[in-house]
Amino acid sequence: MIGRKYYLLEEEKMTIPSLKISFSKSDRKEILNGIDKCLENGQISQGENVRILEQDIAEFTDVPFAVAMNSATSVIEATMRILGVKGKEVLVPTNTFLATASGVINAGGTVKLMDLDPRTFSVTLDEVKRRVTNNTVGVIVVHIGGIISPEIEKISQWCEDNNLWLFEDASHAVGSTYMDKHPGSFGIAAAYSFFATKIITSGEGGVLVTRDAELADAARIYRNHGKPKEWETLHTCVGDNNRMSDITAVIAVNQIKKLNYIIDKRSQIADYYLKNLDVLCPYLKVIQPLERSGWYKFIVLLPKGINQQNVKRKMKERGISLQGEVYSIPLHKQPIASRLGFVGDYPVADDISTRHICLPIYPSLSEKEVEYICRSLVEILNE
Repeated sequence: MIGRKYYLLEEEKMTIPSLKISFSKSDRKEILNGIDKCLENGQISQGENVRILEQDIAEFTDVPFAVAMNSATSVIEATMRILGVKGKEVLVPTNTFLATASGVINAGGTVKLMDLDPRTFSVTLDEVKRRVTNNTVGVIVVHIGGIISPEIEKISQWCEDNNLWLFEDASHAVGSTYMDKHPGSFGIAAAYSFFATKIITSGEGGVLVTRDAELADAARIYRNHGKPKEWETLHTCVGDNNRMSDITAVIAVNQIKKLNYIIDKRSQIADYYLKNLDVLCPYLKVIQPLERSGWYKFIVLLPKGINQQNVKRKMKERGISLQGEVYSIPLHKQPIASRLGFVGDYPVADDISTRHICLPIYPSLSEKEVEYICRSLVEILNE
């Protein structure tokens, strides 16, 4: 038996979505007023709201430079192009979204995959050392689920000592910290995502944060077709159109104001989960951050022999939709893996990818709903 046995009555059943995106009445009013102002003054492309967003992000993270773009994917690719990865090799975790790797590939680089650390779903310094070659120019670390690895500073120092840059894919980690430092403080730069599913959202959008003034300047030029000045057709490099619109930035600025509140709510819900699971199933493994986290994902590692997809199906029968995993199909097992040269053995990822689930976590989730989710999970595991 996995944990305490419960039998849920039909009348007890709830319907709980994997994600619920909601804006309060006051938020909607503020956002609509901001959009109306954009329409009134005709400022609908990159403008004042984008600059406000960049300032707010820089202040919140205590990282001096922020550059807003139309997605975190664009941030990653633009940074890889600026860093000159063409013809070079970059280390990337196998358990990440394809965009982490495609940014390298589209910039002309080669991706070499790394296996994951089962304690954090990130990578270890030992794994970085094991995979590095003479052609490696940099390492990308992904803060999976909003968890910053306690090895991040050791990885950062080792990269610096070996003339490698470290880039942080912090798409999951807005508001997360380690040693009171935010992503963008450990490597040359970090990418934040404001996609619809993320901790805060503007529908689409991403922000580069960095301590490197030259990198920030280059990113601003690159995102605007290689033009140093927004409205002059003078090109100093071949860039792209990665601009964030001012209308998108209106939503992001509103969300930034609520970021601390959102993180506190998500942390509170995570505490509900931990207390319930500690009582109902103390032997179930939860992947937890060591410090403050936005809890983008609440990751539960299932016991060996338990089928991930069966658990998801049975939870769905009880009205509970589970979030996407991180990630159930790692890069080396994707249909395009062989075409992209994703080869090698990644035994930990092979095990963990099919043996974890992510429970619903969002600010409007109630304590009663969390209890229902935990009781349902324990009942299914006991079956």
